[in-house]
Amino acid sequence: RRYWINECQTCTLQSRCTTGTERRITRWEHEHLIDAMREKLSRDTDPMTLRRCTVEHPFGTIKAWMGHTHFLTRRLKNVRTEMALNVLAYNIKRMVSLIGIRRLMQAIPA
Repeated sequence: RRYWINECQTCTLQSRCTTGTERRITRWEHEHLIDAMREKLSRDTDPMTLRRCTVEHPFGTIKAWMGHTHFLTRRLKNVRTEMALNVLAYNIKRMVSLIGIRRLMQAIPA
């Protein structure tokens, strides 16, 4: 989106910036989402504390399952596969603990 504003003509530095008579502002059509996220981040006291509480716990659990060690495979493709399998196992164990094995099996389409 573009906006043209003719009212802000009282700037003393305007002659250094532009020779135009109007001010043009270009804005992405979804810029309001970025503004909302910036406002939310500035409102929250410590976003890293929230991140540690919600995101870091599963990774810590997976690391503990792996024995606090390195990956067993080499090369990025293999490490990604190993991590994907660990995450899948974590998600399955989490669902079993939340809803039980019978409800999980019923939820999986045949």
